[in-house]
Amino acid sequence: MTQIYTFTINEEKGRIDKVLAELLPTHSRSQIQQWVKEGAVYVNDEAVKQNYKVKSGDLIQATEPDAVPLEIIAEDIPLDIVYEDEDVMVVNKPQGMVVHPSAGHMTGTLVNALMYHVKDLSGINGVIRPGIVHRIDKDTSGLLMVAKNDQAHEKLAAQLKDKTSLREYVALVHGEIPHEKGTIDAPLGRAKEDRKKQAIIDDGRPAVTHFTVIEQFSDFTLVTLKLETGRTHQIRVHMRYIGYPIAGDPTYGPKKTLKGNGQFLHAKTLGFKHPTTGEFLTFEAPLPTIFENTLEELRNNN
Repeated sequence: MTQIYTFTINEEKGRIDKVLAELLPTHSRSQIQQWVKEGAVYVNDEAVKQNYKVKSGDLIQATEPDAVPLEIIAEDIPLDIVYEDEDVMVVNKPQGMVVHPSAGHMTGTLVNALMYHVKDLSGINGVIRPGIVHRIDKDTSGLLMVAKNDQAHEKLAAQLKDKTSLREYVALVHGEIPHEKGTIDAPLGRAKEDRKKQAIIDDGRPAVTHFTVIEQFSDFTLVTLKLETGRTHQIRVHMRYIGYPIAGDPTYGPKKTLKGNGQFLHAKTLGFKHPTTGEFLTFEAPLPTIFENTLEELRNNN
């Protein structure tokens, strides 16, 4: 089903692709750039190029093309399904699993597994992201919501945008944080020196993370983190920014770190209003075994 999005610019600033990516958080900037290239984005009834800079009062109309038939291989990969009904699923993703196919990861992803286990998924995010409302990194474990139809997808995505959903993580970080609580409010964007990384940049997208210390160890701290926004690598970059990088993080953490299967970061709690019933549902997933075992070792060494 073709989807048309219409926005009137108020205070937003910057390039059309950047602004639309902020207004449509369930879509990647590269997706939106493709729409612009295909002439599917109009400003004040005229097609624009992706370097167009929006102005107050601009009327934007973006047409998302029909989802094309999926050609992703369905794979019988075990899934830890925490909850499922006709509208939505909640999945506990293991460490090491990529969420959706991409170059170098066309098989073994969560989407490949979903294609096998679920007959219908929403088509809003296109060919390689069916049902995917939000994502977590390959080496982050924990809870994800999956939409089984477009109506559910739109309502769940709106909750992410309006900051009414609940997403709480548990992380083990380097260093001993001297504060009980804190808030990191620092904008994120692609790092200029390495486009595969994210960084704190002045003209980045707003990003806010709240943390609470729950346990202290020698040289490490266990924290819970609550996301107000959901930017790529947000927690990992924010914790590094304040000097307490995630233990085991191969990209943003120190080389000398704890052994594991990636960063010690787990999406433990997920809450959202059901797209049909309106009931607020909350789910929790236990820490992975390697995470629990590492905490026990740290406790024994204290």
